[in-house]
Amino acid sequence: MNLTLKNISRTYDGHVALKDCSLSVSAGSFCAIIGPNGSGKSTLLRIASLLESPDSGQVIYSDSRGAVRMDISLKRRIAVVLPGDSLFNGTVFSNIAYGLRIRGMARRVIRERVHDVIERFGLSDKTHKNARTLSSGEAQRVAVARALVTRPEFLFLDEPTASLDPPNTGIIETVLKEARAGGGMTVVMITHNMFQARRLADRVAFVYGGRVIEEAPAEQLFSAPEEDLTRRFITGMMVW
Repeated sequence: MNLTLKNISRTYDGHVALKDCSLSVSAGSFCAIIGPNGSGKSTLLRIASLLESPDSGQVIYSDSRGAVRMDISLKRRIAVVLPGDSLFNGTVFSNIAYGLRIRGMARRVIRERVHDVIERFGLSDKTHKNARTLSSGEAQRVAVARALVTRPEFLFLDEPTASLDPPNTGIIETVLKEARAGGGMTVVMITHNMFQARRLADRVAFVYGGRVIEEAPAEQLFSAPEEDLTRRFITGMMVW
C-alpha cells in the first residue's frame, strides 16, 4: 500500500500542531521524519498511523485498486511504537505475543513467531523474565519486537532508539533492515539522529512549523538540500 497525507491540519487547545501538511510514502519504502522539537512530527505520525484524526485534510491508504477503507482490517495491517510504550506485568513472551493473541492466531503460530523475533532481538535469555524488570534498552527491544511480530505492512516508530546505547540501537536497526528487506514492509520513523536517518532511510521528510518543508531521497536531502531551513537544521544551526 501507498500512504498519502493531503493538507493535514491539527490544532490542540488553540495551538497549531500541523497546518496544510502533505506527505507521500510509497509502498516498501523507509521514510525518516526529522525536525526540531515541537515541529509537529509526532502529531503527523499519529495521524498517519490512524491513532487520531486530523481537523482537516485527508489520510489515504491505497493499493493498485484504489483507496483502502479505513476499518479494523486496515488498522491490523499497521503497527506503532510510541515513546514510553509500556510493557504490562508479564513475561517477555506474553508481552510480544499479545498482538497475535487478540488476532486469534493459533498457539503454534504464536509460539513460532514470538520465538523468532525473540531470537532476532537477542532476548532468548529473557523469554520468561518479567518484562517490567528489564533494562531500558531491553524493554525497548521488546516494544519493537511486539510491533514486528504481527508482520505489519506499515510500521510507525517515534524515536525508537532515543537514549539507547550503541549496542541496543544497533540491534534494533539491524532487525528493522532485515524485516523490511524480507517482507516489503513500509517504515515511517521519527528520529533526531541524522546519522541514523541517513543509514536507514530511502527518503527523508524535514518538518518545521507544522509543515513538511522538504522531502527527498535521503542522500540528496543530506548532501544538497533545496531549502535553506533544511540546510540550517541538518548542519546544526538553530532554526527554532
